[in-house]
Parts: sequence; C-alpha cells; structure tokens
Amino acid sequence: MRVLIVGGGCRGLDLARELVAEGHAARCVTRTEDRRAAIEAAGGECWIGTPDVIGTLRYALENVTLLFWLLGTASGDEEKVAALHGSRLRMMLEKTTDTTVRGVVYEAAGPVGEPLLSSGVAEMELAREKNAIPFALLHSDPLGARDAWLAEAQQAIAGLLAGPRRTSK
Repeated sequence: MRVLIVGGGCRGLDLARELVAEGHAARCVTRTEDRRAAIEAAGGECWIGTPDVIGTLRYALENVTLLFWLLGTASGDEEKVAALHGSRLRMMLEKTTDTTVRGVVYEAAGPVGEPLLSSGVAEMELAREKNAIPFALLHSDPLGARDAWLAEAQQAIAGLLAGPRRTSK
C-alpha cells in the first residue's frame, strides 16, 4: 500500500514512519526542499507541492491507495486556510476519481475550528455521494496524545481497506 500524506507536520512523519516499518510506502507532501531530509529520514518519499495549488499534487496520486488530508492544524491567511477545507479539498477529491485511490482520510479535528472542519466533512460526504469515494474521519486532537492520533489513523486505514466491496451474483 502507498499513502499520500498532505499536511500533518510531525504527526504526518510519525504516520509515515509507522507505515514504512510495516512495509508500506508513504509519499509526503512538503512545500519546500527544506523538509526533504526529515521526510526521507522517516522513510518517506518527498513530494514538492502545495495543497494551495492542487495541480502540484495531481501526479502525487500515482499508485496511491489512500490519501491523507491532514490540515486540521493549518495556519496562515484565513481565506487560504478555509479553501484547504473547501474548494482545494473539493478539487483534490475530484482528482482522485479514476485513480488507484481507494479512500481518503480527513482530519476532522484541530485548531482551524469547527466551521472549517464541518465544511471539510461536507466535502467528503459530497465526494462519496457524487463519485463513491470512501472516507474516514480522524477526530483525535492532532495536538494531543500522538499515540491516540496514530491509533485512530491506523483504524481509519484498516476500515477503508476492509470497506464494502461490490460482488457479482
């Protein structure tokens, strides 16, 4: 399995380390070369791009099984942060259609606030309704206990991978 981790900082690197130790591949997005060494030290594949410009992430989806959208702690310009849980998320979800992506994990907790997180959950529900994209939500505090967050992320992975399958009669 290969995951694409968008955002998450240190917890994203912890997730990458855990997945790589289990024999999986983790592709981690960073905006600049400055984080390459940390990503590679965690066993991840570095991808230079930004969720602010979805076109920079389009080819990062190649051979990805699960997409992690870990932006519950995003900070900066209010409009740009809002877009990460709205229009940018919607665009990324549209890009997953007709790819190898079997599910999306959305971080539905964090200091960005309930209105933005609710907007993100609504985008996830729309993608599931419109394009049958399965998703899981992370409700653990991304700034809280790292072990609890990682355990919930692993449960999300297991749930998406074991999710409903279509069978023919």
